[in-house]
Amino acid sequence: MAERADAAGAQADYDRRDAWRLPPRPEWLARFNALGALADIRSIVPLDERSLLDAAMRNSGKSDFGDDVWIAHFRVLLRAIEEEAKLNFYGRILTRSDLLVYLEARLEITDWYRTHPEVEREKIEAPIFIVGLGRSGTTILQETLAHDPQFRSVQRWEGLFPCPPPEEASYASDPRIQRAQALAELVFEASPEWKAMHAWGGNVPIEDIEFTYPAFFSEVWPLSLQIPSYEKYFHSQDPAYHFSWHERTLKLLQSRYKKRHWLLKNPTHLPRIPHLLRRYPDARLVFAHRDPVTSNDSVVNVQGTIFSWRTDDPFGGGVVDDWLLADQRAKIWDDVIGWIEGGTIRPGSFAHFRYAEFSEHPLRAVEKVYADLGLELTPLARERMQAFLATRPEGAMGRAHRYERSGDEDPAIRRERERYARYQSYFDVPDER
Repeated sequence: MAERADAAGAQADYDRRDAWRLPPRPEWLARFNALGALADIRSIVPLDERSLLDAAMRNSGKSDFGDDVWIAHFRVLLRAIEEEAKLNFYGRILTRSDLLVYLEARLEITDWYRTHPEVEREKIEAPIFIVGLGRSGTTILQETLAHDPQFRSVQRWEGLFPCPPPEEASYASDPRIQRAQALAELVFEASPEWKAMHAWGGNVPIEDIEFTYPAFFSEVWPLSLQIPSYEKYFHSQDPAYHFSWHERTLKLLQSRYKKRHWLLKNPTHLPRIPHLLRRYPDARLVFAHRDPVTSNDSVVNVQGTIFSWRTDDPFGGGVVDDWLLADQRAKIWDDVIGWIEGGTIRPGSFAHFRYAEFSEHPLRAVEKVYADLGLELTPLARERMQAFLATRPEGAMGRAHRYERSGDEDPAIRRERERYARYQSYFDVPDER
């Protein structure tokens, strides 16, 4: 196993990116990108500020982007994309398409607030956030709990096209679902393996960062593109603007379709829980736990795949080390333990979900979450969850996502186990064999 050394010459974390290999691309895509390499793709698919803003205003018929805070973030992002992301032809097309969707969403949201000022008075009360390292079961837990009628999650279509905000009567049949599904097919065509890795489609719940795109200040960007300067910039700024846009979107979406609790999910909230709680003081948290060595194997495979949609050098920029390297991942949990013991995370405001237990006894794991949060698991909710789980092609955990399992006999993995020992002991997280 390859390892990297730090500047002082000491052994660094085992880095799975060294062994990851780009899956073979579909023949049409390989040919398309090869042809693009012969052309001036920057001129053919422009990503400059003026071109993007003009197109978004023309497409939407609107011109007010709202506050002035976002534009500085947007400019840092565009510069990083052009200088660092190494976009291939398809990646450039996909990126321009995405940027226009998010710019148009920003225009639409700004206009909706202007014409419907009552939306600002909406209150986000006692939202529930599922948090945990990537590939720890956050998605399947959200998908399962979403069948409880007391919860409302943000689906992909309303995250991409939030205006007009959805109404309950037409929520399941809104034509924007098919529009969002068509955009999802752009990814499936280029990366067929993605269907086995992650829930992805027009009407599936999304992670919170996926509806903060229009702020242009979100960790979603370095999780999509190899842009280290933007990642550094993001971490150097106060995240308050990120969370203000998060709340702004939820207020809009619930203004015409509201349930008792928002059920939200986002791994990247984990290191910023104090900021999350400043925005939502009555929030309740569900910590998802899984063997961190096994989940890390999966995270690298997933992240490599996501980056490969846009570039032929998926890990060339060295971004998101905090989600890929053991020392940084373990520190996130060290911080969480500190916030629990110090009272930042209040007793009674959080629950624990263990992937291993859910794999064996799904409803038993769900019952514990409800009990910890003081929520009622009604017979109807239980029946709907059981029906959903019965449809999973491989049982509760569903998709047949396979990845290389690192052996615990390797010295590098043993060092990882040592670094994760406090986390696994504190939260009673078993090894996966």
